[in-house]
Amino acid sequence: MKIALAHKRLDRRGGTETVFYRTAEGLRDLGHDVHLFCGEFHIPPPTGTRIHKVPYWPLGRTARLLSFAFLAPRVISRYGCDVVLSFGRMVSQDILRSGGGTHKLFLQKMGATGGLRKQLWYRLSLYHRSVLALEKHQFSNGSFKKVIAISQQVKKEIIGDYCVPAEKIAVIYNGIDLERFHPRNRKVWSTEVRRRFRIPADRPLVLFVGNGFRRKGLDLLIRAWAAPSLQDVFLLVVGSDPAMARYVRRARAQGLAGRVIFAGRDTEVEKYYGAADLFAMPSFQEAFGHSSLEALASGLPILVSARSGSSEILEGELRKGIVQELSNPKEMQDCILSLLDPARWPARSQAARDVAERYSW
Repeated sequence: MKIALAHKRLDRRGGTETVFYRTAEGLRDLGHDVHLFCGEFHIPPPTGTRIHKVPYWPLGRTARLLSFAFLAPRVISRYGCDVVLSFGRMVSQDILRSGGGTHKLFLQKMGATGGLRKQLWYRLSLYHRSVLALEKHQFSNGSFKKVIAISQQVKKEIIGDYCVPAEKIAVIYNGIDLERFHPRNRKVWSTEVRRRFRIPADRPLVLFVGNGFRRKGLDLLIRAWAAPSLQDVFLLVVGSDPAMARYVRRARAQGLAGRVIFAGRDTEVEKYYGAADLFAMPSFQEAFGHSSLEALASGLPILVSARSGSSEILEGELRKGIVQELSNPKEMQDCILSLLDPARWPARSQAARDVAERYSW
């Protein structure tokens, strides 16, 4: 078949971008004629695929959002593709992949945790109002034939917010590179990473990987780290956020400098999983959480919120890493200490890898 894949940019730095790229490779390997329609190209396309530029307004995220949503279907229509799969906001497509849950519920959850100022901003922002309008149109009759949700949680959100029939939604979890993210990375990278950030080899290390710190619960982790029970545990934060300086100041103000360490963004994130003993991301809202799957593939037990789609794939003792009440720092502290128990850690590490191996590309 002649298949169109559409996303605002071709890159491999984000979760959606990685899935977009790997989907193109997979469909190509199955013998399909794959065409990529993007507004920006930051890397070369997969060999054997064809690229098409979608001209969109580059200034301002609202302009980029709306122009791509309306212009991409027009450009795609010129090429006579058999099926169109969109990875973002478009006014029409055959298959719509929902990789982040509904924006409607996202704004409700983030507004509830951000106070009146954030609630007003979400309500008045032209960008967020535009996303909501596009989302409502996307999930209306005639705008799609099938939806791909990346977790059961996302499927429930779409049904609840837009009354999409359940039979029109297929749940397909993300895939993971099981060679890049592997338990053997502990032998390769642990010493180097710990030495670089002055983390003693005999101290437990918890890893946080992600951008958008507030949504992913870094505030909650920093608050938990002030507890005496975690005084010997280190937290390494990999990722970036416009408010990173504020998080650094908060950690210092709580006397956590040296134990809560900010590494910044790094494309070779597999090194950090190889140095850690536990992965933690207690998100307020998380459709799935691709970094959770990276951690599991690396043999790390994970601590996630019950609001995260990745909690759906955990089983057995790994389910002890699901935090139910995010407002309770004691629950989080006890969960961290339990998951770091050296007597249980080897079995949990193997269980983590076993789960991840079901989700190869």
